Amino acid sequence: MILRIRWFLCLSLSCVASLGSAPHAGAAEAQWIEVQSPHFSVATDAGEKRGREVAMRFEQMRAVFSTLMTKVNVNIPVPLQIVAFRNTKELRQVAPLWNGKPVQVAGLFQGGEDRSFIMLDMSVDSPWTVVFHEYAHQLMNGTLTGEIDPWFEEGFAEYFSSIEVDAKEARVGKIPLEKYEILQQQGTMKIADLFSVQHNSSTYNESGDHRTVFYAESGIVLHYLYDNKLIPKLSLYFGLKIDKSMPVEDAIQQSFGMSAAQFDKILRAYVSSNRYLYYSIPTPSNIVGKDYSIRPLSLADSSVVIADIHLHSLDYRKQAVAEFQDVIKADPDNAAACRGLGYAYLQTQDFKQAAEYFKRAAQLNSKDPRVHYYSALLLSREGSSDQTNLAEMIKELDTAIALDPSFGDAYMLLAFTQARTGDSASGLISMQKAVSLNPRNANYRFNLAQMYLNNQQPDKAIAILQVLQKSGDQDVAQRAAVSLAQAQEFQASMQAAHATTAVSGTPVTQKALTADAVVTQVSAEPVKFLKGTVTNVDCSVAPLATLTVLSGTKTWKMRVADTKHVLLLGADEFSCSWNKQKVALNYRENGEAVGSVVSIEVQ
Repeated sequence: MILRIRWFLCLSLSCVASLGSAPHAGAAEAQWIEVQSPHFSVATDAGEKRGREVAMRFEQMRAVFSTLMTKVNVNIPVPLQIVAFRNTKELRQVAPLWNGKPVQVAGLFQGGEDRSFIMLDMSVDSPWTVVFHEYAHQLMNGTLTGEIDPWFEEGFAEYFSSIEVDAKEARVGKIPLEKYEILQQQGTMKIADLFSVQHNSSTYNESGDHRTVFYAESGIVLHYLYDNKLIPKLSLYFGLKIDKSMPVEDAIQQSFGMSAAQFDKILRAYVSSNRYLYYSIPTPSNIVGKDYSIRPLSLADSSVVIADIHLHSLDYRKQAVAEFQDVIKADPDNAAACRGLGYAYLQTQDFKQAAEYFKRAAQLNSKDPRVHYYSALLLSREGSSDQTNLAEMIKELDTAIALDPSFGDAYMLLAFTQARTGDSASGLISMQKAVSLNPRNANYRFNLAQMYLNNQQPDKAIAILQVLQKSGDQDVAQRAAVSLAQAQEFQASMQAAHATTAVSGTPVTQKALTADAVVTQVSAEPVKFLKGTVTNVDCSVAPLATLTVLSGTKTWKMRVADTKHVLLLGADEFSCSWNKQKVALNYRENGEAVGSVVSIEVQ
């Protein structure tokens, strides 16, 4: 469930304190409040003034981002909750654990599939930089389309995080001195090497000097491009490098008008000069903190905020369940606690308990979009294809979307549900909407390709999958490659069928096309990817089969619906005798360590 967690060491002396156990938020004497601005919700115990300041800062940064990216509408694809703690001791109760103790942090971003959190320590001088980097990633995910290289993603996030905003202006492009010092002391990477780093590269993922240089140099390159008005050339560069698979050096030459070696020399001179430009942008005049609404949070409500953060953290998930239960014991009518506990039970496949708490949450607060989405998700996890259940899922999802029109996951699940009722055309429209809200989500785009296949549009599916198979994420690339072969086979089947029609004059029905083509039946769950070793194959109920697959330390039971027709790569036929056979699987998850196989690649 956790997509990404990043934390940063606090440099302020005010952060240094002994790491003892932190009290629950409810034990704090300060009053918790919620500040609601046009685009953000801020929960804080730092007082009304600081709460308004936090909301206003994020509104300002959102507006500056839209100016930098020349976008009128800026979307965050995953709902964001901001929590501003009044001091280090308060923040420590949600900080990641290292060797059992909370890490010292000034700010923290915690990502999740259904909800993300930004947490701040308001007792330090400037907690903004450490979270604005990650906030920039969220904004890019909701605004940019297609594949973008990691150096640009991280470079822009670095560029964005250093922005200074006050009541009059935003100063964009102020390079922190330590960025120059890192590159002057440790040297720069060759520009071709920097531009070649991918999300699965050791440079990007492993801590150390190489990763430090990568981040610092990525930020400096963005500053250089902005300073020299070269940003417009990036569109050509990414088109050549990603869309046309041109080698990095050639793409640099054609787009920037200089060789990679010349770029290296110019960048070294730029770093050595220790000089840069920055720009002033008038702070939008319509951002007024005093107009934001304020409401006090009860002890139960503030406890739910902390429990919700804990539920989305691997370090605190079990603790979160106990915290939600404690709130419900004290306040049985707390809708948010019922919702949170229902979601916790849903994650552990305890569908009966999940259903009970989602029902209670809906009765207590019918205007909570997450409750309606979770209720539909629960029905889909239970796996029933009963038309009554499908109709109920659509009803819940329509309600969730009406309450939150930017709820991308609700649109995605709605698309699958509509397809399962036989309304593939509506499913396609819903999936297109999900992608428009979160255009860089690879799963959304992969699922859109599946929807195009189910709507007899393999050309559009192939166009998406051809891009995805070039992804720097190897799991995404492999999944897309397998599905691309499937889509191309479907396309060939359609072309052959139409050729037969032209000769015989007998029309071929859509049903016949679908039966002849290798098209994955749309499910309520997205297709996932897994590598492992087959340790046993149970073919006792042919044509069904169950693979026992060891992946890491986890053993999976993978069900094959039809061994004669499963999509198979790397082998001529399915074997019931596989043992210690390495495989790569595309599958849909049906439960804890249980999945339905879409394709098998024998390695």
